[in-house]
Amino acid sequence: MKVKSPESFKLTRDILIAMFSGALIGLAINMSPIQSNVINQYLVNGVFQTIGTIFITLMKMLVVPIVLVSLISGVGALGDLKQLQRVGAKTLGLYLFTTGVAITIGLIIATLFNIGGGSNLAAPENFQSIDVPSLKQTIIDMFPANPFKAMVNGDMLKIIIFAILFGVAISSIGEKGKAISKFFEDINEVILALVSMIMVVAPYGVFCLIANQFAHIGIDLIVNLLEYFFVVIFVLLFHLLFTNTILLMVFAKLNPITFFKKMFSAMVFAFSTSSSSVSIPVTLTTVEKKLGVKNSIASFVIPLGATINMDGTAIMQGVATVFIANSYGIDIGMIGYLTVILTATLASIGTAGVPGVGLITLVLVLEQVGLPAEGIAMIIGVDRLLDMLRTSVNITGDSAVACIVAKSENRFNKTIFNKKMN
Repeated sequence: MKVKSPESFKLTRDILIAMFSGALIGLAINMSPIQSNVINQYLVNGVFQTIGTIFITLMKMLVVPIVLVSLISGVGALGDLKQLQRVGAKTLGLYLFTTGVAITIGLIIATLFNIGGGSNLAAPENFQSIDVPSLKQTIIDMFPANPFKAMVNGDMLKIIIFAILFGVAISSIGEKGKAISKFFEDINEVILALVSMIMVVAPYGVFCLIANQFAHIGIDLIVNLLEYFFVVIFVLLFHLLFTNTILLMVFAKLNPITFFKKMFSAMVFAFSTSSSSVSIPVTLTTVEKKLGVKNSIASFVIPLGATINMDGTAIMQGVATVFIANSYGIDIGMIGYLTVILTATLASIGTAGVPGVGLITLVLVLEQVGLPAEGIAMIIGVDRLLDMLRTSVNITGDSAVACIVAKSENRFNKTIFNKKMN
C-alpha cells in the first residue's frame, strides 16, 4: 500500500483545509440559535469527539515506541561517550537559554502593554488549585525504577533516561553491540513507515478535533479576554520568527526562510493537536528528512525537547503572570519578575508535552511570587486556543536547536536542507 509522506505538500494542504473547515463548522454550531440535542450529542460529542479521540490515540500509540527506539539507535550511533556528553550539554544549554529568553520577552512586552491594569478583579471562589510537584521530586522522578512501567504510563523523562543508558551500553560493548544497534535502526524505519500510514487519515482527525473544540469554546470567551489573548499571540509569533531566526543565522549559518518553509507542515500538525509529545513522530521525520539533521542527533534532541523545552508555555506563563498581577493590583517588583524567569525556566524541565499542562506549572510560578493561583480561572477559557499556537512554537524551537547542534557536530546534511520541496 502506498502511503502519503507526512512532509508532502498535499497532506499539509489537506490538514489546513480540514483545520479551517472544522473551525468554521464548530463556530457555526456554537453560535447557532437552535441548540439541538441531536447535534450536540450525536455530532459534536459523538462523531467529532470519537474520530478526534481515535486519531490522537493512534498518534499517542507511536510516541513511546518512536522515542525509545530512535533514541536507543541514535545514542548507539554516536558511539563516543564524550560526544554524547557534548551533544547533551549543548542541547540542554540551548533549551534552557531559549526558554529563559522566551519568558523574558513575554514579561517585557506584557509589562509594556500593562495588560490587566485597572481590572481589580476578585478571585473566583470555585477554582481549585492544582498540586504541583517540587523541583526536587521532579528530578527524582526522572529516573525509572521500572522502565516498563514508565513505558506503560508514558513517563517521557524516565523513558528518555532509560533509552540513553541503553544506547550507551550498546555502544560500550563495541562489535557485539553493532548487531543490536542495527536491529533498532531497522525497527526505527518500520515505525517511521507506520507514522506515514497513520498520517493518511490526519486531515479527518484534525477536522473533528477542531470542530469539536470550537463547538464548545465559541468566540465569546475570546472577546472577553482580547487584550491578554492578542498579547500572548504577538509574543509567541515574535519569539517564533525573531528568536529562531537569530539562533539559526548566528549559530548555524542557515537560511531561516528555508527552515520555516520546511517546518510549516509540522507546525500545522502541532497546532492542530496541541501536544508536543503527540507531534514527536512528525517533528522527528521533518527534522531528518527535510532539514537534513542526522538521526543520531535528531533522535536525541527532538524527544528531549518535547519533554523539557517549552518556549511557548514559558511565554504564556510570563504574560499570564503580569496579567494576573495587574488584575489583582499586586506589584511583584523586579525581584518577583526575576523569580518568575528562574522558576518558569526550571519548571519547563518537568512539563509534559500534553495539552494544557502549562496551566499546572503556572500555579507553581504564581505561588513563588505570592500571586493567587485562583487567577488562572480568568484565562483558562481561552488557554486551549493559545495552547495550539504554543505547541507550534515549542516544536519549532526544538527543531532549530536540532539543526544548531547537528551543524556543530558535523552531523548535518546541507544538501537536504537546501533541496527544494516538491
